[in-house]
Amino acid sequence: MNGSRKNVSLEWQGKASEDLLSLEALLKHREGSPSTGCFLAQQAIEKLLKSVLVFHGVELEKIHDLVVLLNRIKNYEPEVTQFYEDIAILTRYYIETRYPGDYLEFSWEECERAYEVADKIRKYVERVTSITNK
Repeated sequence: MNGSRKNVSLEWQGKASEDLLSLEALLKHREGSPSTGCFLAQQAIEKLLKSVLVFHGVELEKIHDLVVLLNRIKNYEPEVTQFYEDIAILTRYYIETRYPGDYLEFSWEECERAYEVADKIRKYVERVTSITNK
């Protein structure tokens, strides 16, 4: 394992942790918008998935679609497909939470579920990118 790839992967994970900390604060106080929380969950997952790609030496592109990222990762980490259903739902948060339009309003319950998925993926990513595993 190339040390610089590991370091860059950890930087991506650090940025994802910042998003998750902000999401936790939103959920704790229920102040602000649940759509912002859903967006933060999507962003955290995007960064976590990109950290896995970096870990495996894949050059990153500006992609925000979580399903596309997951499909790229499965070549290196096949068990990532266990998150496919959750990721397919959360990928829409990139657009639908940021812009006005004919989108449903997001609820705190949906925001909590998005956090749970992001946390589950964080734990998975930490495990598969652990230096002791590679």
